[in-house]
Amino acid sequence: MKKEIILTKDGSTSIFLPELNETYHSKFGAIQEAKHVFIKSGLSLLNDKSVSILEIGFGTGLNAFITFLEAINANQNINYVGVEAYPVEIDIIENLNYVSELEALAHQSIFNEMHQSNWEVENKLTSNFNLTKRKQKFEDISDSEKYNLIYFDAFGFDVQPELWSEEIFQKMYDALLSEGILVTYACRTSIKKAMLNAGFSVEKLPGAPGKREMLRAIKN
Repeated sequence: MKKEIILTKDGSTSIFLPELNETYHSKFGAIQEAKHVFIKSGLSLLNDKSVSILEIGFGTGLNAFITFLEAINANQNINYVGVEAYPVEIDIIENLNYVSELEALAHQSIFNEMHQSNWEVENKLTSNFNLTKRKQKFEDISDSEKYNLIYFDAFGFDVQPELWSEEIFQKMYDALLSEGILVTYACRTSIKKAMLNAGFSVEKLPGAPGKREMLRAIKN
């Protein structure tokens, strides 16, 4: 599938798929969205020394890299698992500007390693950040009570509604530890209903720039 690199409104890049008319991140700001949805509304709530995270849609690695930077600041140990059925080609990754836009040039090698490291194995990138990339369809996830936090960053409902079903959110519920958190940029009545039916408590939060609301779900 053809991929085009675009510039979003906060100056950070993203990927556009003309065939689906879909972008990997918000056109209003890729970095802004990642920080608002996944860090501010998710990771920042967890003060534990060690945090285990499952990302649904590893994609460009932006969420993983920002989480790595946050882990340094918060002195947290992060075990990060990114699931991606269709990995982004390295030549595309090399033309994304996240490292410079995040003013993290000292960690360029970590961003590179996130994409160059082997799949299906745990990669110890630093003393406090482990990354496992799994090439897997979301419907095939079968983890049980392993994660404190899920970044649910699948393509939008209009493009892939099957990824926002009760069945998928039941898998997410099962994958979380007790009181685990799931955050996503999306906010749609049918998505909230699917989360509730899976057993989550769900709340609406202010969305990232350009989007009115987002959802946060907690395992009871």
